[in-house]
Amino acid sequence: MSIQIVNPGLLTTIQDKGRFGFQQQGVIVSGAMDSFALRAANVLVGNEENAAALEVTLMGTSIRFEADSLISICGGNLSPVIEGEPVPLWRPLLIKEGATLEFGACRSGARAYVAVAGGIDVPLVMHSRSTYLRAGIGGHEGRALKAGDRLGFGPPSESAESYLKARQAASALRAGRWLAAEWFVGSESLPAYAKDPVIRVIRGREYDSFTEESQTAFVTRPFRITPQSDRMGYRLQGETLALKESLETLSEAVSFGTVQVPPEGNPIVLMADRQTIGGYPRIAQVITTDLPVLAQAKPGDSIRFAEVSLQEAQELHIRRELEFERLTRAIKLYLKAR
Repeated sequence: MSIQIVNPGLLTTIQDKGRFGFQQQGVIVSGAMDSFALRAANVLVGNEENAAALEVTLMGTSIRFEADSLISICGGNLSPVIEGEPVPLWRPLLIKEGATLEFGACRSGARAYVAVAGGIDVPLVMHSRSTYLRAGIGGHEGRALKAGDRLGFGPPSESAESYLKARQAASALRAGRWLAAEWFVGSESLPAYAKDPVIRVIRGREYDSFTEESQTAFVTRPFRITPQSDRMGYRLQGETLALKESLETLSEAVSFGTVQVPPEGNPIVLMADRQTIGGYPRIAQVITTDLPVLAQAKPGDSIRFAEVSLQEAQELHIRRELEFERLTRAIKLYLKAR
């Protein structure tokens, strides 16, 4: 079984949760920008949450399915249609052999994740199938997908196979090239996706090296995401942030969500394809819970930062993981119940 990329759109890559354990050798983690959407999309089709899926960016992607498949689409609303019919997000979908899934205008968010029961089957590189574009490893030939690429997928789980057969039987009674489940992931279970979101942060290691005016501006003034932003980092424009005095720092480890401030004073938020170390002063760190929200912001959007304590950040993360565990159990029950 396979899919064919008819049109890759602006940028479509294969991603899982990332390539962990190699940063000491200078190999970045990479992985999905919105890990919540990736994980949810996989669970909805009976996959392990780390299975490889497609990350579709902003618009234009078109995918033909060469066999009946159980899929889900999670994350940003990029106006998905199957053979011209709008289809819903955050639920399992049966797409029939020969049908084409297309993404149009970006209505909200920036990235959609397409999971297929069985997961996208590409070779593991350092224990991950994620595409690391700058190094040319992982994914499909280490690059963004292009027209004509064919991708296979693994065998679906027992529950997904059973659910797929039930959907195929139901679809025989309905005209059309797809069939959606009646149940879905409700908005109360999702991250706080929003236009112009408020992103929570904890103080960075060099926070106290910035002037009081800059510290205040950082959490009270909006910042715009510039067009020079990508999977490596979001460059922000807004109030210029200044140090109390010149500061020389050694390059140290950075992570997804580290907010660095280069000499010109415009912050950079490091994202999924960040480098492993950095030398710019770190004013803040985006909390893990809000990384998916930030990942769905796009160039031109405005964001604000709000400070929370380390304890609050940890409690929010634990709460989110417990909620996701409950969501996973509920989805598994629905798949088994058919």
